[in-house]
Amino acid sequence: MRRALSSFVAVALLIPRLSSAQTLREDIQNLFKFGSCAQPLCLSLTGPTNLHQNHFLGSAVAANGDLIAFLYGAVGQTLGSIPISATTSGATFRFVNGAPVATATSAGPIFSERAQTLGRGALLVGFNTTRIGFDHLRGTSLKGLSFNFSHQDVAQKGLGDLGFEYDYINVRPSLSLTLQSTAVFATYGVTDRFDVGVAVPVVYASLKGSSTAAIQNVTGTVSGQHYFGTNPASPQYTASTSVSGSQAGIGDIAVRAKASVVEGQNVGFSVLGDVRLPTGDNANFTGTGELAIRALGILSGRFGNFSPHLNGGYAFRGGTSQQDAALLTAGFDQLVGSKTTIAIDMMSEIVSGTSPLTLPEQITFAGAHPGTLAATNIPERTDNIVNLSGGAKFNLSGTMLVVNGIFPLSNGGLQARSGIYTLGLEHTFR
Repeated sequence: MRRALSSFVAVALLIPRLSSAQTLREDIQNLFKFGSCAQPLCLSLTGPTNLHQNHFLGSAVAANGDLIAFLYGAVGQTLGSIPISATTSGATFRFVNGAPVATATSAGPIFSERAQTLGRGALLVGFNTTRIGFDHLRGTSLKGLSFNFSHQDVAQKGLGDLGFEYDYINVRPSLSLTLQSTAVFATYGVTDRFDVGVAVPVVYASLKGSSTAAIQNVTGTVSGQHYFGTNPASPQYTASTSVSGSQAGIGDIAVRAKASVVEGQNVGFSVLGDVRLPTGDNANFTGTGELAIRALGILSGRFGNFSPHLNGGYAFRGGTSQQDAALLTAGFDQLVGSKTTIAIDMMSEIVSGTSPLTLPEQITFAGAHPGTLAATNIPERTDNIVNLSGGAKFNLSGTMLVVNGIFPLSNGGLQARSGIYTLGLEHTFR
């Protein structure tokens, strides 16, 4: 087990970086830059039409800023919610008159918690790796996003009082964002009823994206005043770009403590505190960049080899781009045979307050062709999360092999509809 942990650390620290000099956050911004102009949606015009080259900048800056903040906040909230591991694993014991007495017979849950603590002097160590391939944002495919950027209201009399103000730019980005979070963790039984632990994740973030832009007009015919390229004799009304990058680094380190409050023969209750430190790099999606604190109450039972559990609490998240959330998890773990435990959980986060993640506002046209145009196809909705988690622990001569999958059941936030998969090893020393 020690050799496996050493190998993990060596591999994690040598994760390759296919990175450029800029951050992944800047890579997303570049999906809205076309041609030689360095500004989002700045048109590289020459001759008499060059006075129009900055007329989409205001809309682009505002909407692009909203999008970046939205994606950054969504990724950050997901990173802050990635489960690391349960604080106990395997059968647990406490000593009575010098003799060990079992407090749990199954290997326990995988990401949720049971009330039992490790027991005085026991040490749980392990590592796991979790892969998240994001593919939807509030139910909208990351490969099917759409944004409309309006022209500047030049005369300040309403968009459309000048004919060329009916031009707008439609940008369709296609994104692929993958996170691989590999964590080393340990929990130590300070007393029979109090544990402390730490988890150190290494996060590898990979981004690939492309986007196409098209100059369009509400009336169906573009004005001819706006185009991509620099040749007015051959105006281009479409353009495309692509980005690719990756980064790796230490994620947000977690420090945890669990105390047993009630320990009965069949039912127990504990409390747990979990602090996520802002040790990751938020510009490269390896961390949130903000402190987060999670407080949980843990109720669990043991009826033969069947062990149900209920976790309820609250997550306090710092910063302006993430929301606090009420946490509720219900599930069970069941020993099926002498060496296999299955674990099933329903895991939910119900966000509180108004979402800080804002989307671009609807575009309103006046003049001869009044009407409205949606600024994006991403819907306005709350980012509540409900996931189904299912997996198993296999006892390999005292070391637990852990496999698990998490699948979204709601449309809130940034999602991996194909599943979040975890593979790991755990061992408890007594």
